[in-house]
Amino acid sequence: MPELALTPRNTLPADAAAAALAGRVWRPDVAGPAVVVLRGDELVDITAAFATMRDLCETADPAAALRAAKGQPIGTLADILANTPPSRRDATKPWLLAPLDLQAVKAAGVTFAVSMLERVIEEKARGNPAAAATIREEIGKLIGDDLSKLKPGSPEAMHLKDVLIKQGAWSQYLEVGIGPDAEIFTKAPPMSAVGTGVDAGLHPASTWNNPEPEIVLIVASTGAIVGATLGNDVNLRDVEGRSALLLGKAKDNNAAAAVGPFIRFFDAGFSLDHVRRTTVTLTVEGEDGFRLEGSSSIAKISRDPADLAAQMLNRNHQYPDGAALYLGTMFAPIKDRDTPGGGFTHKYGDIVTIAAPELGALVNCMRRTDECEPWTFGASHLMRNLAKRGLL
Repeated sequence: MPELALTPRNTLPADAAAAALAGRVWRPDVAGPAVVVLRGDELVDITAAFATMRDLCETADPAAALRAAKGQPIGTLADILANTPPSRRDATKPWLLAPLDLQAVKAAGVTFAVSMLERVIEEKARGNPAAAATIREEIGKLIGDDLSKLKPGSPEAMHLKDVLIKQGAWSQYLEVGIGPDAEIFTKAPPMSAVGTGVDAGLHPASTWNNPEPEIVLIVASTGAIVGATLGNDVNLRDVEGRSALLLGKAKDNNAAAAVGPFIRFFDAGFSLDHVRRTTVTLTVEGEDGFRLEGSSSIAKISRDPADLAAQMLNRNHQYPDGAALYLGTMFAPIKDRDTPGGGFTHKYGDIVTIAAPELGALVNCMRRTDECEPWTFGASHLMRNLAKRGLL
């Protein structure tokens, strides 16, 4: 049976000693969260210098500010990771949180050709996984399965659009996949994301769903991209397939936005160019012995990460506390799990690991949304807690 066995070795980036890594930890002794930096084997509380992760991200050079910040050691990473899974947590000791706080949590959809085709298939199947294989074959014959070299909004893309309209094969997903405007939506409210080592949520009404392994950009209110982390943009394929107007229900549910384990800030050793070359891997291990593996190479993205960030945050769309932006995934699992032609869907208890050498690993156990830890600590609670601690 798969387990959530978190250690520094299987959580941190390969070059963690050289990385500027910031996170958040729940401190029971102050009944609130702490902004932390990893120094050696220890997590150091720097909340006195930066009351929120948002404040750190808004500095001119977050990596330099993180390295210069003075703080208080609160425990080893190994001990805090071991205490993070809810099933074996000692509530009197610290545990790891998602590394976001006040940032808007946004996501870009249909940014890879493969995932674009799967969205078209969802729409045509009307949420019925049994129809997906036949529709996948029909759509593939019309438009092929390699659109990675087609620049969205280009004359070539607009010509393909005209051809598909004439053939009656146009889709709203193709519009955002190859048209000039990216799909940018709100994944979750600020403060609601869950981190590594905890349960991630699947709405119990869904019978066709999947993980979406992604890189998450950290964007300051100025539009500057200051760092990155990993994310699981958990998706209910049957819900979104019934209607794109149900995107909120398909995407924004309790514990359905997983982010972590740490934010890695850009510096001389890690930049947006490194993100552009990153490959994100996915592993799903089920209690039934099922195992699925896949990968998502950012190099195959249809829209550049900087373009997506600029479409999200600009003079027409402002986020004074900055934003975290899921970049989208090329990997939509279709491997049959129970019956031939039945495709993939989660089962409760699945362990999902999303990893990249530069960013570490985000690990979550899939549970019903109503059985995951309830979200009770919002922005108002954070402000009152920080004020009580004399940090505001």
